[in-house]
Amino acid sequence: MKNVVVTGGAGFIGSHLIEALLARGHAVICMDNFFTGVKKNILPFMSDPNFEFIRHDVVVPILLEADQIYHLACPASPVHYQGNPIKTLKTSVLGTLNMLGLAKRTKARILLASTSEVYGDPEVHPQPETYHGNVNPVGPRACYDEGKRAAETLMVGYRDYNGVNVTIARIFNTYGPRMLANDGRVVSNFICQVLEGKDLTVYGDGSQTRSFCYVSDMVGGLIRLMDSSETGPINLGNPHEVTVKDLADMVLKMIPGTGSEVVYKPLPADDPTRRRPDISLARRALGWSPQVSLAEGLQAAIAYFRKELGHAHDRP
Repeated sequence: MKNVVVTGGAGFIGSHLIEALLARGHAVICMDNFFTGVKKNILPFMSDPNFEFIRHDVVVPILLEADQIYHLACPASPVHYQGNPIKTLKTSVLGTLNMLGLAKRTKARILLASTSEVYGDPEVHPQPETYHGNVNPVGPRACYDEGKRAAETLMVGYRDYNGVNVTIARIFNTYGPRMLANDGRVVSNFICQVLEGKDLTVYGDGSQTRSFCYVSDMVGGLIRLMDSSETGPINLGNPHEVTVKDLADMVLKMIPGTGSEVVYKPLPADDPTRRRPDISLARRALGWSPQVSLAEGLQAAIAYFRKELGHAHDRP
C-alpha cells in the first residue's frame, strides 16, 4: 500500500484514477477546490477507509505525507481555462511549484499531467516528444499551453537541481463518463447537443483532426508511467486519428431520431488543425497502448450523458 496524493481528484480523469488506485489497495488523498471538479465524482469513495478528501487549492502550499503524487489539478477545457486565464496560469505554475516542494520534502515520486497543447498548432505530424511545438505565447489558449510548458520546465528543474523523482505525461484528448456536459470539448459538446435535440456545432469545415483516448486507457497509462522509472515527457493518447466531421457523423448515427443536423461556425483562433500522438515511446518504455475503440468508448459516454441529462427513459 502506498500513500498517494491526487490533485484535481474530483475531476474527470482524476476521479477515474482514484477509483483505479483504490482498487489496487492504495491509500488515496484527493485534493480539489471544485473549480471544475464536482463532489458527485468522488461520493462513491467517501465510505472507503483508504480514501480521504481535502478541499484545497494547489496554488496555496500544503503539508502532507506522500509516496506518490499525481498532479492533475488544472482546468483543461478552453471554456474553463479561458474563463480566468490568470488563475489557470497560477494553477499550472504555482500549483506545480507547491507539489514539487511537497515531493522534495517527502521524497515522493511526482507525475505531472501535462498536455498535447504544449505542441500548439503542430507543424510536425504525428507529434513525437522531441517536437518543441508551435505555441502562440499571447494567444487565447496561451494561459493553458504556456502554463503547462512552464510546469514541465519546473519538473525538469527540480529533477536536475534538487534530485526529485519526477515524470511527465503529455495527455492527448481524453473522453468518457464524468466529463462535464458544459466543458466545451468536442465529444461532450456533440453528444449533449444531439441528446437535447439541438443542431450539432462544427467549428471550421470539420476537416481538422483529433485523436480520442478513452479514460480507462488513459488511467492505465498514467499508472504504468508512475510505476516505471521513466522521467518523460511521454505522450499518452490514442493514435487513431479522426476528423471532427467524421466524429459528428458517428455521434449522429449512434443517437438516431433527434432531428439534429450539423451546422458550421468559424474556427476559433489558434485551434490546432491536426492532432495525433506518436506513442512509440509509451509502447516501448511502458508496454502501453490504448485498447478501447472509439465506437465502444462513445457508447459508454452517450449512456453516461443520457443519464446525466435525464434522457435515461428514451432508449436503453
